Amino acid sequence: MKYRFYLILGLAALFIASCEKHEVIVPEPVPQTPEYISLDQVAQLLSNVPIGAEQMEEVHHAVSSSAGNGYDEEYRMRDLFALPGSGVGDTLSTKAASYARPLRELLREAVLSTKSAEGEGEAWLDSLSKSDIQIYWPFSEQWQGSGLPVITYDTGDGAPMNEGYQMRPDGSIQKVMVDEQMALEKPVWVINYNSDAYYKSLEMLRRQDPSWGTGGGDIVVTKAGTDFKTLVLRSFKTTRQFDSWLAGGSEFVVRMGSVNGFKASTEAEMRLYQPSITDFMIVVRRKQLGETLPFNAVLVSEWTGKMDSCAFIITEDDGGTRTTWKCNAAVKVNSKTYGFEIEIPINARDDIVWRGSLTRGYIEKNSGKECRFGDVELVLELI
Repeated sequence: MKYRFYLILGLAALFIASCEKHEVIVPEPVPQTPEYISLDQVAQLLSNVPIGAEQMEEVHHAVSSSAGNGYDEEYRMRDLFALPGSGVGDTLSTKAASYARPLRELLREAVLSTKSAEGEGEAWLDSLSKSDIQIYWPFSEQWQGSGLPVITYDTGDGAPMNEGYQMRPDGSIQKVMVDEQMALEKPVWVINYNSDAYYKSLEMLRRQDPSWGTGGGDIVVTKAGTDFKTLVLRSFKTTRQFDSWLAGGSEFVVRMGSVNGFKASTEAEMRLYQPSITDFMIVVRRKQLGETLPFNAVLVSEWTGKMDSCAFIITEDDGGTRTTWKCNAAVKVNSKTYGFEIEIPINARDDIVWRGSLTRGYIEKNSGKECRFGDVELVLELI
């Protein structure tokens, strides 16, 4: 899908516990695609192979699986070649054996028949299979199981439409102009770059740790005899798309820096604490624009009365050089306020949706209420 703008409250969620120091884990770098493999070239290649019902089912299964795992409707080339029919987040697949002619075989036959130099075709296919190129199928849930795709590619300049290749049952190809409305009406495959697969989606985090909530119901937290609350992101809504539809849905990365579980009563005890960063991604697909999406994700697991403020940032992730935002969280010890410096990782090309400091008073006053943060609306709740 495009770069990323899901509020995929992504990366792994990090809680740096009191009295412990942990390294901040950043996603694996996105592999670079060789310059000699262009998106247009891959789109033309796909439009010239004999795609039929079986290949349509393969791609549809993969993009549906990606969406079910909390990512966009995408089928990475690395999965297409290694585990046909697998989506982002899948680790095992039995689909390869069930396809008589998976799409990878059609691509292999087409490439090897045109690249005659010794080893040239295999080298090209190997590069493609290791690249960050993918098939993005917007609105794939509307597919009724029939029809061949229109294949286009992301221009990279934010254009609302692009030339595409309409595949016909008789094997002929017609050039057409493709826009988002066409993608709503018929199957459209967009060749673009993947960048969200290196984040763990909220859905994947929940599967690994049930404490992330169930995604719609109430979070059950047992706090007998405790003196803290839990700060939860109840819901999220975006009022605009940040990128062209050809680039895919939006990937938001939400990060909160705080001193989780702070209970110190002396300055000496305060020095034992380290700030923590909660960091996760949420993917908002094209059809979800303007929808209130329930998440029930924990931002601060132990919000105590001594916490005075926290740092909060929402970005639309577009990659670039890794940098940091230096900010502060504050706590109170014996009625005095002390700040902790935090460095929150961001990328140079990220769109900053909102960033700043949230005070305890603001969070307590607006707990459970929908609040606007730039172009997104969130419900934060202390429970």
